[in-house]
Amino acid sequence: MTENTWTPDNALISHELAETSVRLARRFPHPVTRVWEALTAPDLLARWWVPGDIAPVTGHRFTLDMGAWGPQQCEILHVEPGVSLRFLFAKDVLDTTVTWTLEAIDGGTVLHLEHAGFTLDSPMGKQAYNGMGNGWPAVVGRLDAVLAGTA
Repeated sequence: MTENTWTPDNALISHELAETSVRLARRFPHPVTRVWEALTAPDLLARWWVPGDIAPVTGHRFTLDMGAWGPQQCEILHVEPGVSLRFLFAKDVLDTTVTWTLEAIDGGTVLHLEHAGFTLDSPMGKQAYNGMGNGWPAVVGRLDAVLAGTA
């Protein structure tokens, strides 16, 4: 399923539920450096997603506090500073990967997100895929207020 919605200042460019992954792209009227900071600084990450001790360093192990789903162990797998970050999400639980890639455009940045590796033949994997597939657009949308300095 692919959905396309455009708004004047920031846009959900695409949202796709692929075979075992969730992909979306969203435009923000802010420079790449600001969006990168919101993705990789723990205090800002907590304001738009969840608390966690993330650091953009390959091999860094960290925990995300997913509320009712509990603490999830993660590990940075790849970093290209200011461009992309990929991490293992929910180690030994879901074992999925989240990749954030930034693209500079006129007047801002496009954030490309891919959450991949869901195991759909397990009840937990299927529930996570459906929940995150429907949830990521709203979660990423909360970046707007953080980037604007209003959250």
